[in-house]
Amino acid sequence: MGSPEQPTSSSAGYIALVRGNRNFRFLWMGQIVSLLGDWFNLIASASLISDLSNSGVAIGGLFVVRMLAQFVASPFAGVAADRYNRKKILILADISRGVVVCGFLLVRQPEHVWLLYALTAVQLGISGFFFPTRNAILPELVSKQELGAANAVSSATWSVMLAFGAALGGLVAGTLGNQPAFVIDALTFVVSALLIAQIRYHSVSNLSAAEKRVSAVLRQYLEGLRYLRRHLDIAVIVLHKAAASLLITSAFQVLQVSVAANIFVMGEGGGIGLGLMYGAVGIGTGLGPIGARYFTGDKNRPLRWAIAAGYAVSAVGLFVAAPLSSFGAFLAGTLLRGIGVGIVWVFSTQLLLQLIPNQIRGRVFSTEFAIFALFSAAGSAISGKVIDSSVGITTMLTVMGGLVFVPCLLWALWITLGRSQDHSDEQLTQEGRETAVGA
Repeated sequence: MGSPEQPTSSSAGYIALVRGNRNFRFLWMGQIVSLLGDWFNLIASASLISDLSNSGVAIGGLFVVRMLAQFVASPFAGVAADRYNRKKILILADISRGVVVCGFLLVRQPEHVWLLYALTAVQLGISGFFFPTRNAILPELVSKQELGAANAVSSATWSVMLAFGAALGGLVAGTLGNQPAFVIDALTFVVSALLIAQIRYHSVSNLSAAEKRVSAVLRQYLEGLRYLRRHLDIAVIVLHKAAASLLITSAFQVLQVSVAANIFVMGEGGGIGLGLMYGAVGIGTGLGPIGARYFTGDKNRPLRWAIAAGYAVSAVGLFVAAPLSSFGAFLAGTLLRGIGVGIVWVFSTQLLLQLIPNQIRGRVFSTEFAIFALFSAAGSAISGKVIDSSVGITTMLTVMGGLVFVPCLLWALWITLGRSQDHSDEQLTQEGRETAVGA
């Protein structure tokens, strides 16, 4: 396994972590490069399908395909992350995605839209292996004292690259067209694989012939689900990303494609405007968790209450964006909803990293990712139909803002009633070992 360097203080700083932990540094640099390509790809794909189809349902369909592909892959990904070398899974996923992305260059006519959907499904299916595995390997590359800072840095990097990559991707797509963005995306996956290959990490697989069977894979995944049933608090935390995606992010990202293409049009197909919208989200999701962590630290209860506050801030952002009064006001609302969602996302991840034993971590994160993907697909499908209906974007955003208070209040009630996790680290680790052995 990885051997994280031990920090000299009880809580590692961000700069000290990046400088002092070689393994995390290479994982982090690979994340930077890979995310740059991801946002180039998303902006280019959304703009391309908008140009070729001019249909809200078609745009929503793109995001549905992206999410469902990850949902299908996640159960297998979780078991793989707990059975095989996590570093090798990450490298193989990067190289495979780089090859698949090259196929996007063939999508040029309306009759090629099916190919865009097919390639997107394959690419995001592979991503369904990458992201849970990356979450699972992180605590093996850093010490317990570094974990909070590592999660914050990783999440802030996602946000910064969203802001920078989406804005730059929108600029490229809006000026040079979509093809250069796909080329850049393919190259970034190769560079990411090379960086991850530098990580010093070893794991030994002692799987018997029986354990390599498909039935064993299914049995191990079901054991992961039973683990969540036994630990209801962890199961509730797992649902946060899904709730935020269904009610906020997945629907919003489909709506903003239509807003960029039809209301606040900037650049070819609204590519520049769309990039700026994603940029505002990136700034918000980056600033929100970093700023909130200044007050919460990595303490259990403050992290939980911050999640409730994150929902409330997101609702305010949706209300601000809803009137569509100006591009500036829409960006301000987008920024606020990014701050709120960022807090929900990062702090729920932090709680899981602190509570879940290594032996079961891959399956829990893959289950979280599967539920998130399924709810994201539902949100995208609903918003795509709304765009083509008479409901209107303003009404949709207002309703979304009101619905966000449902998980906010339910979570606050959960905390108030004291239903939070009361197991010790030793108990959780022992139960994780028993789950692994039982599988």
